[in-house]
Amino acid sequence: MKIGFDHDKYTALQSAQIKKRIRKFGGKLYLELGGKLFDDFHASRVLPGFKPDSKIAMLLKMKDQAEIIVAINADDIEKNKVRGDLGITYDMDVLRLIDAFRASDLYVGSVVITQYAGQQHANQFRKRLRAQGVKVYLHYPIPGYPSDISLVVSEKGYGKNEFIETERPLVLVTAPGPGSGKMAVCLSQLFQEHQRGVKAGYAKFETFPTWNLPLRHPINMAYEAATVDLGDVNMLDPFHLEAYNVQAVNYNRDIEVFPILNAIFERIWGKSPYKSPTDMGVNMVAEAIIDEKVCSMAAKQEVIRRLYSALCDQRRGLAGEELVAKLRLIMQQLELTDDDRPVLAAARKRAQQTGAPAAAIQLSDGTVITSKTSELLGASAALILNALKHLAGIPKAEKLIPPEVIGPVQSLKCDYLGNNNPRLHSDEILVALSITAASSQAARKAMDQLPNLKGCEVHTSVILSQVDENIFRRLGVNLTSEPHYQTRKLYHK
Repeated sequence: MKIGFDHDKYTALQSAQIKKRIRKFGGKLYLELGGKLFDDFHASRVLPGFKPDSKIAMLLKMKDQAEIIVAINADDIEKNKVRGDLGITYDMDVLRLIDAFRASDLYVGSVVITQYAGQQHANQFRKRLRAQGVKVYLHYPIPGYPSDISLVVSEKGYGKNEFIETERPLVLVTAPGPGSGKMAVCLSQLFQEHQRGVKAGYAKFETFPTWNLPLRHPINMAYEAATVDLGDVNMLDPFHLEAYNVQAVNYNRDIEVFPILNAIFERIWGKSPYKSPTDMGVNMVAEAIIDEKVCSMAAKQEVIRRLYSALCDQRRGLAGEELVAKLRLIMQQLELTDDDRPVLAAARKRAQQTGAPAAAIQLSDGTVITSKTSELLGASAALILNALKHLAGIPKAEKLIPPEVIGPVQSLKCDYLGNNNPRLHSDEILVALSITAASSQAARKAMDQLPNLKGCEVHTSVILSQVDENIFRRLGVNLTSEPHYQTRKLYHK
């Protein structure tokens, strides 16, 4: 795929800026990490060339100076809140994050459970972590937070939280998702460090919105589309404009809370080091964009994908009309239509021609390939095979997988596993292809093309099964679907 972002330049610039902040605050910095660390697929889709683990690559440049605190809200544990992209609960994601940090040789100092009020499941999770040798701290709800500053910045506010013991100059505060209390953890630590006579600072590791791109730039609009469920809206930072006479983009929550944050900083330190919420962020994304046109096109595709994802969630009963309306507005502001995503029309046309579910993929060279549902294959499985054939230069009419391989798989599904549908899903067709590749040169050539599906655009004429969605996700394909089920049944697996 075309590259629009310089990963190496970004990691070098971002790490240099963080080191500068550490020096500014006398050698101790609490850095709030927004967004996802190991799997920032939104950033990698919007900024082609940005690797999903770019943030980790940057942190590895500073691993000897850094330690990590993972924050999780006790209410999220109690409610079994799930990460939509991974399908796992926030408490399980904490375990996943710790394992991933350790595998990258990054030091995890502790976990802090925020908004703790004796929740049963939070207690169980705390015991589980401690049994694994992980330090766990508790932070409590503060009445009137954050507006009652005299209470918040006192022994009865931040002072009643358990002080998190840290060892290194850079303390990274991260979490499974939004609403985990990362900023509150940082500010609580600043207050308690100050009470102990230690000078420490605070900053935010930012990616989006990108402060030095225009407010309505597609990259910033894509971020707004990604966070409509949180109520985030990009805005010009009035504090930055007043202080420096420079336009900067931030989002509403940071702008709204900045006067309170500033008052908290002043109460802790006597003087705030920041004149605007934009000042708090460390964000070198714009400086690493090497082809703005490529990134703008990718961002526009992301906005369309977000709309169709919301439409499918609405069909599933997981999203409301308000969220869809906000995304349609962003589409209008960027003057986008369905025509800007070629696979939409291609999949719809094939479905109309065949009267059955269909799919379309746009390859990196712009070629659009379609597939249909057949007696042997679902549309997703057929699409993968058709795309691999094209990439490997194999004639479309050539059969990659012989009947003697497909037959036993169908028999397993229907005769032994109680399945009524003999069609092979995408995971089953890939297993069959890999078996065939042991004895078929054509199948091996097709298998070798699987990495080239990464970053390709796919649209299907119906909502897919979880199995097919997961396969496309693992292949790195950017998927959208029509907000319709294949059948009129009320229950769908």
